[in-house]
Amino acid sequence: MATTVSDAIIQRLKTWGVAPVFGFPGDGIGAFDGALGRAESEGEGIEYIRPTHEEICALMATAYAKFTGEVGVCVATSSPGGFHLLNGLYDAQMDNQPVVAIVGQQGLDAMGTFTQQESNLERVFQDVACYVHTIASPAQVDAVIDTAFRTARLRLQPAVVIIPHDVQAMKAVAPAMAHWVSRSSTVPASTAITPPANDLRKAAGIINAGEKVTFLVGAGARGATDEVLRAAELAGAGIVTALRGKDVVPSDIPHHTQQLGLLGSLPSLHQVNGCDTLVMLGSNYPYGEFLPKSGTARAIQVDLKAEQLGLRYPTEVNLWGDVKSTLEALIPMLERKNDLSWQRGIADEMAGWEQEEEAEAMVSYDDGANPRRFFHELNKRLPPDAVVTADAGTTADWYAHHIRLRRGMRGDLSGRLATMLAAMPYAVAAKFAFPERPVFCTIGDGAFQMLGMNELITVKKYLDRFENKQLVVLVMHNDDLGQVSWEMRTEDANPVWRTAQDVESVDYAGYARLLGFQGVRVDKDDDVASAIETALAHDGVTLIDAIVSRNIPPLPAHITKEYAKNTGLSLLKGDPFELDAIKDSAAALAAESVERVKGALHLGRDKDE
Repeated sequence: MATTVSDAIIQRLKTWGVAPVFGFPGDGIGAFDGALGRAESEGEGIEYIRPTHEEICALMATAYAKFTGEVGVCVATSSPGGFHLLNGLYDAQMDNQPVVAIVGQQGLDAMGTFTQQESNLERVFQDVACYVHTIASPAQVDAVIDTAFRTARLRLQPAVVIIPHDVQAMKAVAPAMAHWVSRSSTVPASTAITPPANDLRKAAGIINAGEKVTFLVGAGARGATDEVLRAAELAGAGIVTALRGKDVVPSDIPHHTQQLGLLGSLPSLHQVNGCDTLVMLGSNYPYGEFLPKSGTARAIQVDLKAEQLGLRYPTEVNLWGDVKSTLEALIPMLERKNDLSWQRGIADEMAGWEQEEEAEAMVSYDDGANPRRFFHELNKRLPPDAVVTADAGTTADWYAHHIRLRRGMRGDLSGRLATMLAAMPYAVAAKFAFPERPVFCTIGDGAFQMLGMNELITVKKYLDRFENKQLVVLVMHNDDLGQVSWEMRTEDANPVWRTAQDVESVDYAGYARLLGFQGVRVDKDDDVASAIETALAHDGVTLIDAIVSRNIPPLPAHITKEYAKNTGLSLLKGDPFELDAIKDSAAALAAESVERVKGALHLGRDKDE
């Protein structure tokens, strides 16, 4: 029997299968921390992982949930610690991940008295969490913890449990058989939901009638890879993946054209624009301008998040269910397509696009190495069980364009929130989720300076516990907040503002060596492949300090008139890197155009497209 409320909470967490918790201590959560310490000393504790910042705790909990499918758990002290969790919890909310945050609070008698570090935490977390509650009495422990876990799993959202300091140390009690007392269950609610048969028949009829079917597959289809491929085989469908769904469909499927939109491929754009039937599977793809024009395609959406059905495109059938169960029920209703010309055409164009991507990666520039080259060479050498994380910014562009995740590989990033610095805590969380696998973190220097550098200290602290110690951190070092610089040009027709955009140059390889890791500095394209091979040969942590050009544009698959006009105007306004930006953009476009003209002529398309 637990002695205190904190002991009871820890027992309940263990019942829910919690292994690691990502926490940072403080007096507001002190009694709970003490109970965790006692449990650890008795050999019965949950593993407590302490990174360098509460924001990292929440991001690691979110990433752990993404990689394992389990509930991620983070712990922080009262007001300032709790506030620091918010960014990571919003990442969980916006990417539909189950996370439970346990947050300390000042004592009950202090509520509403403006004492130090006392704030209305329930109000603070109300927007980010699907369930927020303060445990005010020992009899509530089981019901509140169980509801937090069950709701987080069911709603695929973060939940927050707040524990006042004095309640943490109160004597534990078993829930009584009494009025107002809930005796709660630790059994999760099932999420294996299958839509009604009549709706499935309608969906099957639409797919069977389609001649040019495209599947848009998101992270919500994870666990349903075989079902997605089987349904696409029967429907003769091409496949596009959302960025977070990149590892759901293996890259060696020839009619998988990778991503769509600004970070996507031209075959994906052509496929979506040319399809007569769009099937969205576990994706809340937010960029409606890249979806078919209304009325040109019949559309079906399958999603476990009912509120997101029919939100991005005027769908004809909305199927509320998980993708795996829904496809298992739908597949017997699908008729096999005999004419596979649509699917073959997609595969042929994708083969040409891959040549174009390689050509862009092989271009050399005068003002630094080509960032694409690093991702291209890394992709060729990724181990079969690799885990790859990417950050927001241009690293997400290069990740989308050049990393191809084969079956068994994993990859992820902060999706809808697209927060900077997430790649590093994601990579560290991946090591805790998969201690036997190599992990590759791709991150820009601006994001790395935020909190990423700190997390190398966390890696040093926990490295001995990983069976496979290989962690490669690839830092794109261009002394610039690159994505924002290009967004200033292309979206707002403004020149780069160096006061805001410059990133102070740091010897990142030297910093890694200071911590006892391998540090490799690369500033020439010809040295990229050998640097990656050096990292792969090392059973430990390697940081590759990639000195790359700050002026290489993250070119979209299709350059709109507005994109070109705004870029030109920004350069005319006195961009400090005008000449290099023009020169590097021209070199990238030249590499692109050769392969694009070949592909356009092969497919009978206008070469000016």
